[in-house]
Amino acid sequence: MSENLVHILTNIGKPNILLVGDFMLDKYVWGEVKRISQEAPIPVLNVTSEEIRPGGAGSVANNLARLGANVFCYGVIGTDNEGRLLLDNLNDLGVDTDGIVQDYDRPTTVKVRMMGHLQSAGKGIQQLLRVDYEKTDDIEEEKQEEIINKIEGKIQQVDIVLISDMNKGLLSRRILDAVIRLCRDHNVPVIVDPGLTKDYGIYRGATAITPNRFETKLSTGIKITDVKSMKSAGKKLLEENLFEYVIITADKDGMFLYSRDGECKLISTVPKDVYDVSGAGDMVLSIFGFVVGSKNSFEDAAMIANVAAGIEVGKIGAVPISKSDILSELMGGSNPLYTKIKVLDELEEILNSHRKENKKIVFTNGCFDILHIGHIEYLKFSRRQGDVLVIGLNTDRSVREQKGDKRPFVSEDERARLISALEDVSYVILFDELTPEKLIRRIKPDVLVKGEDWKEKGVIGREFVESYGGKVILAPFVKDVSTTDIVSRILERSGKLR
Repeated sequence: MSENLVHILTNIGKPNILLVGDFMLDKYVWGEVKRISQEAPIPVLNVTSEEIRPGGAGSVANNLARLGANVFCYGVIGTDNEGRLLLDNLNDLGVDTDGIVQDYDRPTTVKVRMMGHLQSAGKGIQQLLRVDYEKTDDIEEEKQEEIINKIEGKIQQVDIVLISDMNKGLLSRRILDAVIRLCRDHNVPVIVDPGLTKDYGIYRGATAITPNRFETKLSTGIKITDVKSMKSAGKKLLEENLFEYVIITADKDGMFLYSRDGECKLISTVPKDVYDVSGAGDMVLSIFGFVVGSKNSFEDAAMIANVAAGIEVGKIGAVPISKSDILSELMGGSNPLYTKIKVLDELEEILNSHRKENKKIVFTNGCFDILHIGHIEYLKFSRRQGDVLVIGLNTDRSVREQKGDKRPFVSEDERARLISALEDVSYVILFDELTPEKLIRRIKPDVLVKGEDWKEKGVIGREFVESYGGKVILAPFVKDVSTTDIVSRILERSGKLR
């Protein structure tokens, strides 16, 4: 995977995302199948537990909240108990629900999934039945106007708008026209996960659209079988509806990105065990919103979304995944060592859990370019000062600013993987600044370790750490070994230096 993607994920911000769509409640009924009914040739599910999750656009909100975005939700739900449960669930995620309108005459959309496994046969969990409670005609004009007015009042404060269309009656032509017009007027990108329809003219003027294989065939009449058919379908959709990008998600074949300038790219998927495809489309929309909303390119977003969707289909139901999950996949897939590599907001949560267990957090940082015995001894010393050792690793950009354009010799993702493979290291986090000051203030270590060569220069973060009773410890310096020395010896022995 591109080194650039690792850099994007470890330095991405918190975009403001306006999400408008069909919010619904997903209910999962879990149990075991031990026999066939005497009344009919159907399995009998012995229920062991039940679970509710936000579904539809709510699933997108859940994903975005887990990724760390600021989310503003716009939609309609009923005044029933299911609506209250959904609203409570969304509020617990920390998303803004002021844009969700309640309708006395409309039930909250609910999907109930019966999930069972046959224990005696060693069968995995699978969906046995889905029961939907819904009303799908267009919402009342008065409610449409209310939602449009709410969006109009928020549009200047957001980085991107996402539309999640599940054909449940919210996204009428009037609302779609109004939202897309507002986005164009305020130069805000808008990405659509379309509903099942032959008429993509209702999304005309959107920045991008993300149909799957079946939806693409339905809207274009072109069967998606290869790159040629993807290109034909993408071109047709783009030209007829003035989109800037068409992103076709083609399950096992990956993702196809077609842009207005005629550039196209097939991003192949990594083979995965597929347990449940529900939620994959929501994840793709979420990642595009998060990455593009943070001012990154659609191509980078497509690469990251393809990885995230591959993780999602390995889970049961629509389950949010973290930036660290994606980062680990980019770094090395299933290798458990690479799960040590974290992003900052998730690392903070982990360290708070360690503190509750009265574990001492140790922090140190460095470039660690060409790992050598001096680094190993330094890290072993650092680990002995506490229970959990966190390594702040300079990104390639920050190394170049410190040491010149020819450094680092080893890229940031390779250095992160090397450091994470060491037994003494608990977690690795990349930082883009010239100094670790901001990182230290977020992590709040109990012990800050630096090499004794920093004694005269002054240890960055010392005042802050000591202000709350933390310690600063200087590690002994291993003489006559450094990255620069190693490179010099290599050049000398190869005859490059005289």
